[in-house]
Amino acid sequence: MRVSFHFPHSLSSNATRHRRRRSLILACAAIAVLPLAWRGTSCGHDFDFHLQSWLEVVKHWREGVLYPHWDASANYGAGEPRFVFYPPATWLLGALLGVLLPWTWTPLVFTLIAFIGCGLSFYAMARTWMTEDAATIAACIYVLNPYLLFVAYERTAYGELLSAFWLPLLVLYGLRKQPSLLPLSLIVAALWLTNAPSAVMGCYLLALIVLVTAIQDRSYALVLRAAGAVALGLGLAAFYIVPALYEQRWVEIARAIASGMRVEDSFLFGHTGEAFHDQVLRTASWIAVAMLATAIAAILLSLRNRQPNRLRPPLVACLFAICVLLFPFSDILWKRAPELKFLQFPWRWLLVLGIAMAALIGLALRGSFLEATTRKTILARSASMLALAVAMSSLAAYAFWQPCDDEDNIAAQRATFHDNGFEGTDEYTAIGADNGDIQQGLPSVRVLKSAEADEADSSVAENPQWAQSSPDVVPASTQIVRWKTEHKQLEIHTTAPAFAVFQLMDYPAWQVEVNGAPIADRPHRDDGLLTIPLQTGRSVISIRYAATRDVDLGRGLSALALCVTIMLFIQTKRRRSLQLS
Repeated sequence: MRVSFHFPHSLSSNATRHRRRRSLILACAAIAVLPLAWRGTSCGHDFDFHLQSWLEVVKHWREGVLYPHWDASANYGAGEPRFVFYPPATWLLGALLGVLLPWTWTPLVFTLIAFIGCGLSFYAMARTWMTEDAATIAACIYVLNPYLLFVAYERTAYGELLSAFWLPLLVLYGLRKQPSLLPLSLIVAALWLTNAPSAVMGCYLLALIVLVTAIQDRSYALVLRAAGAVALGLGLAAFYIVPALYEQRWVEIARAIASGMRVEDSFLFGHTGEAFHDQVLRTASWIAVAMLATAIAAILLSLRNRQPNRLRPPLVACLFAICVLLFPFSDILWKRAPELKFLQFPWRWLLVLGIAMAALIGLALRGSFLEATTRKTILARSASMLALAVAMSSLAAYAFWQPCDDEDNIAAQRATFHDNGFEGTDEYTAIGADNGDIQQGLPSVRVLKSAEADEADSSVAENPQWAQSSPDVVPASTQIVRWKTEHKQLEIHTTAPAFAVFQLMDYPAWQVEVNGAPIADRPHRDDGLLTIPLQTGRSVISIRYAATRDVDLGRGLSALALCVTIMLFIQTKRRRSLQLS
């Protein structure tokens, strides 16, 4: 890809102007990540979660598993079904970068890819409804908007950051008049495979803007197209969505919206008494005020231009809806609308507000903001945007960037990953289990007199260090044949009936066999560890993570949707060939 900042004295060719605009967007994206280069990785709120996931996926790949389900490092080695519930795009991209690059570079490059993608996708959307130069300025503003920098630096919510790449394309293919069923369905699928909260917002956004435009056009063709695209997109992503929805009954998913994570705790300028939560909420609230004020000012400025624009009404409707959702009187909507409560924080809608704000600014520039034709005008506009990029990246560096302590830095987390493992994720804990009872430093398997023996009590101390209890141990010899994350084989010889307690969280997807016989009805422990009854003598044990019926159903639906997608692609290609002929 050729990047150029060469500015000719006269009107440049289309190719030169296109390179100039692309160069400005790339430069703003690069400046936006400069603090990560000179200050180092920002260890934000979700950084540990994502880095641990990337390390785990790379481990799976080395074991020959391309699409993992189980995170073995969570719960101090007992694991959790993290990759069943968290969409795959983020952890696949992060792991791939970790394989290709030093781990210290991976967060920076991930963030840079996301920013570049956001800028280019927004530009592709905006140029449909405004001049090329106005679209470029709006794309730069989208990349540099304070909420996106807040997500990248303070929250390090990489899934949400990456999803910001897809949302402008959702607007583009949702509203344009040309046939767009196929690309729109692919964008819907990509959103669901990137970040579930963003996908929920994306579906509501699509419904709103399409409905407003349909009323404006007095035609409901866009509504039918959007409905078909959502159905096809959900089908394409069904291999992830179906297990993630169905298997929620096997985990403590309600803990994702526990106290402090509920919508009612995070309306603008709310107060819970929890210092960290309130500080983050205060920051998000001021960002919301700044973005809403900017968007409203852009609307007022755009009224000077009396030329009708098809994009403005849905954007204004979107702005109004977000304003409503940010305040407590919208609580009934949050509780009644499907899946909306799992967004956790109303201010997550600022991700969508960033699109509306930047697009409204671009529309305000439309008409009065003519294409630059002289070197002086080009340099002035470019210098202004680069100065804004420097100012916003400086804001990110000093207001949002989070230092890494001795336990959070990348080297320390890699060491912990290979040693003792990490604390588990509450909402991915198996139903009926207390992950606070899981002890640290457990052996791979213990042979005990009873299924409940050698347990900790989280009411005394959470995740205490394991200390062997001799009275509970049954003399046995253990030979491990295979010990991979999703497939384990071993032999145990005992002199009396006993129970094998594994350093492994029990979960319905674990297919367990002892001497070739399946063991479906297994004893339950308070710490949720997999426990198998053993008879006297030799026991050959096999534990394999197997596809359950919901996984097979999801894969089948995705295969069917893929066939429909291919048929639509072939049909579209033939129609274009006939039109050309």
